[in-house]
Amino acid sequence: MQVKASLKNYRRSARKVREVANILRGMDIETAVSQLMVWEKGSCTDILNLLKSAVANAENNFKLKEDNLYISEIKVNEGATLKRWRARAHGKAAQILKRTSHIEIILDEKERKIEKVIDKKIEKVKTVKSEKVEKILKQEDKKN
Repeated sequence: MQVKASLKNYRRSARKVREVANILRGMDIETAVSQLMVWEKGSCTDILNLLKSAVANAENNFKLKEDNLYISEIKVNEGATLKRWRARAHGKAAQILKRTSHIEIILDEKERKIEKVIDKKIEKVKTVKSEKVEKILKQEDKKN
């Protein structure tokens, strides 16, 4: 079961937030929380709050346990850019771009991930067996 939480129009550039997000991808919840509490990046506290929100969504809405969750995806996209002006010499103006970002965290279950892989392998085996059976039946039809 995938659980999502998102933060829109976060007033920090996507480039700065991606530094933290790329490291968190694939971590389980406990290690991610401990890493976010130690790091001194500006976006760590807000990503920590978003992560706690996603965990709360998983526990309250889907009855999942925090120990069984990990960060399967974390996306950081660019949001709207606020355009401002600063006065310069000789009556000119220079543009200032105040960038924003959208952050989305997707949590998934650890054990369920393993079950999916096993199910996919079983399906492949079933399709291979059915293909072999079809070939054998065709050969028998040709003989008869």
